[in-house]
Amino acid sequence: MSQPNLPLAGVVVLDLSRLLPGAYGSLLLADLGADIIKIEDLKGGDYMRWIPPLVDQYGVHYHATNRNKRSVGLDLAAPKGKAVFRRLAARADVVLESFRPGVMDRLGLGYPILQAHNPRLVYCAISGYGQDGPYRRRVGHDLNYIAIAGLLGATGEAGGPPVMPAVQIADLGGSYAAAVGILAALVGRGTDGRGRRVDISMTEVALSFMTTHLARHWFSGPAEPRGQGMLSGGLACYNIYPTRDGKYLALGALEPKFWSAFLTRAGRGDLIDRQMDEDQAALHAEVAAIVHQRTRDEWMALLEGHEVCCEPVYAMAEVAADPQLQAREVLLRDPGVPVIHVRTPVRLPDGPTPQPRTAPAYGADTRPVLREFGFTDAEIADLQAAGIVPAGH
Repeated sequence: MSQPNLPLAGVVVLDLSRLLPGAYGSLLLADLGADIIKIEDLKGGDYMRWIPPLVDQYGVHYHATNRNKRSVGLDLAAPKGKAVFRRLAARADVVLESFRPGVMDRLGLGYPILQAHNPRLVYCAISGYGQDGPYRRRVGHDLNYIAIAGLLGATGEAGGPPVMPAVQIADLGGSYAAAVGILAALVGRGTDGRGRRVDISMTEVALSFMTTHLARHWFSGPAEPRGQGMLSGGLACYNIYPTRDGKYLALGALEPKFWSAFLTRAGRGDLIDRQMDEDQAALHAEVAAIVHQRTRDEWMALLEGHEVCCEPVYAMAEVAADPQLQAREVLLRDPGVPVIHVRTPVRLPDGPTPQPRTAPAYGADTRPVLREFGFTDAEIADLQAAGIVPAGH
């Protein structure tokens, strides 16, 4: 159900997506108050439910990305199931799906058909390569998308191979792009009353993150080698350094005043004028030797209160203890299962803070949702008897 007093209260989203991109995209909307109704097949639903480690029957990844949502089990392959979905879509605001292009059309549930039932419907499709073009039906995952976008090829150390990022950049970028596209379409609908189709290519999302890199490449010729860009390892003043205790500092002293402050505190003012030396490798070695003289905590104590742009590189186990994240209540406890949630980053200080509601059990909201959409108890019983929706919910 919608969370009252939040900006998207009353907006109903039918979420057909599976796995991360759609799940996080609809989570962004859920935390802003939208009523997210997961439409799941009768063969177990969203695959993320079953990816270990499991917490109270379902995967922790599922719990982390599906709070504040509801679940309806529905067989979209059956004619009666298609009719049910069309009836739901006729009263919904948004349909979100992440199938390969053409799947919804083959089901008889593509945008033209749904739009005919509901001209105000916003229809968002997230796919690997987009709804048209020669790759439209190609299978893929995040690693493939960032490879084509050039992002993977630009990531890693000088002289080494491409390095996989720790998070799914194209998937999560697709989530944000989908949320932006949906919100833009809803704003447009408020002006002209007309729904719109939103086409999100995760490859193009990853490519958009390469905007400045590609602009420089096209302007000045061959791209800098991997690990040698200004912000990817080429500058000593913007780099990662190991400390004496085997931990790391992230030094981001790009501006001369920050670089000067760091070296002054380190007792090496003689290096201040070398910030943009041609031989950055030699300067990097000098700074590495300086940083290695102290532990990470000793460095943070030395730099405390000085404008340096330097922070500790946390292991995941350390993140929750950070005082800034604690002060802003970024981490939230799930009321139903032993899971810690990360609050989505769109914060509205003048409104209520959305409280996490445990991710729904499979199909748990089927009956109440169908009732809300005008189905009678007799119709629901008929759908259960025909195996179109799960029995007992």
